[in-house]
Amino acid sequence: VQLQASGGGLGQPGGSLRLSCAASGRTFSNYVVAWFRQAPGKEREFVAAVTWTTYYADSGKGRFTISRDNAKNTVYLQIDNLKPDDTAVYYCAAKFGLVSFVESDFGSWGQGTLVTVSS
Repeated sequence: VQLQASGGGLGQPGGSLRLSCAASGRTFSNYVVAWFRQAPGKEREFVAAVTWTTYYADSGKGRFTISRDNAKNTVYLQIDNLKPDDTAVYYCAAKFGLVSFVESDFGSWGQGTLVTVSS
């Protein structure tokens, strides 16, 4: 499956952004889709994943909402109450089979979309 991430940009602290991950090439509904992020100088980290249910890293619970629209082959990541620490490149990734929070388990990756949170 091929993935295309979009929706990043400059966000204000306390504001919101919605990222999109559009997929093509396979039956998207059969895939686990996750968002990871990599902040400057840090390792890439898991943010959220969606199958028929949703999973979140502790750092994102309450402010991140992952959802999927299988009819549109798209997964979304809503980030509310933006914080400067949310500044990172956000990547979507997909895998077939069981859910995972480990980036090495994901075989398909989007190109990343940059989120910058600053006033």
